[in-house]
Amino acid sequence: MKCLLDTHYLIWIVTNAGRLKKFPWLERYAPWGISPVTFLEIQLLAESGRLKSRSVEFIEAVKTDTRFVLDDVAASVLFQKALSLGWTRDPFDRLLVAHSLSRRVPLCTTDSIIQEHHTLIVPELR
Repeated sequence: MKCLLDTHYLIWIVTNAGRLKKFPWLERYAPWGISPVTFLEIQLLAESGRLKSRSVEFIEAVKTDTRFVLDDVAASVLFQKALSLGWTRDPFDRLLVAHSLSRRVPLCTTDSIIQEHHTLIVPELR
């Protein structure tokens, strides 16, 4: 695993979104790491109608896709790291950054707040 994807990147890759053309370097980081936290966020996006795919099918597709590695970090480790991330109030952002920190692997995100505060960002996004 060379990087951890945030939820948006995972959705864009799985749905083959046109905006991926802006990130031609992304393939160099495959296989991409996925946090279990992302699956919870996908579930909530599906429940709120913000994700058109059914979450169960989406998650199963990711789990069986060899381009992705599900990286399971103990919840106690994630929560301990997340406690110090007071610059964001988004619980998913906190946990994804905590995951990145715990594995010492860069996070692939276009979130400007995360990019401003988190030191481990994929270099192409700096």
